Amino acid sequence: MRSNASGKEYLEPAMSSELERIKAENAELSARLTDLQQRLMQAEKLSSVGALASSITHEFNNILTTVINYAKMGLRHKQAAIRDKAFDRILASGQRAAKITTGLLSYARNRSERKDALSLRQVVHDVLVLVEKDLQVHRVRLETRFHGEPYALVNAGQLQQVLLNLIINARQAMEQGGVLYVSVGPSATEPDVVEISIRDTGCGIPADRLPRIFDRFYTTKTADDQGQGGTGLGLALCKDVIDSHQGRIRVESVIGKGTAFTLKLPSIPAPAAAAATRSTAAPAAVSPVAQRAG
Repeated sequence: MRSNASGKEYLEPAMSSELERIKAENAELSARLTDLQQRLMQAEKLSSVGALASSITHEFNNILTTVINYAKMGLRHKQAAIRDKAFDRILASGQRAAKITTGLLSYARNRSERKDALSLRQVVHDVLVLVEKDLQVHRVRLETRFHGEPYALVNAGQLQQVLLNLIINARQAMEQGGVLYVSVGPSATEPDVVEISIRDTGCGIPADRLPRIFDRFYTTKTADDQGQGGTGLGLALCKDVIDSHQGRIRVESVIGKGTAFTLKLPSIPAPAAAAATRSTAAPAAVSPVAQRAG
């Protein structure tokens, strides 16, 4: 740094050039970091899908078996009532398969950063469709509790990734089976906040490890039989996603009793179109999972 004739300080050409080079390098490193974070998010997302692959494959096998058997029944019998029953079962199985496929494709492909006004009840329900069979295979009973129809400004794909990660973690913590409680509703203590709770009856997390569970590459478990988990990235990414939504993620755990993760997100009023639809729609069908309406 030097001063000119008027007393003003200025950078020497060499120093100025070096400063510009450092700025350019920082910009490049920042861009590379952003790209790596996006790739990491996608890798973790595909890893979550991989954890469900076996159960989803089994589910599709059951669907195909149902379709084939009822198609054969429809071909053998000429009575209209029997054929109608066969067609109804085939249609229901096809719709179930379409729902699972649509959910998987939406989850795996969604890389957009856009946030929309969405029903958190619906976002959670879409994830439960994907994990329902996996939970059954591992002897985990699912109980849900929905309070009203809360809305929030969220990126559906990112929030689904968080929920899927937490649910898979909960299932892995219940090696001998158990109960998974999922609830959605307004916060009882904080105005304009909606909460999503994922609670298991698993082994729990030691108290001395809780302060670090959201740190990158810190893990409290090893990979399972399918090589899933144990990277120390899942919960760190969950926190990053919730932070980007101006929300918070909290955890409570007791050894031998289980763990509860609570997502707190800023709530927003329901969009006018959604409110109008709810006021005119017929009562919704009860989900196949155990459900208690709040």
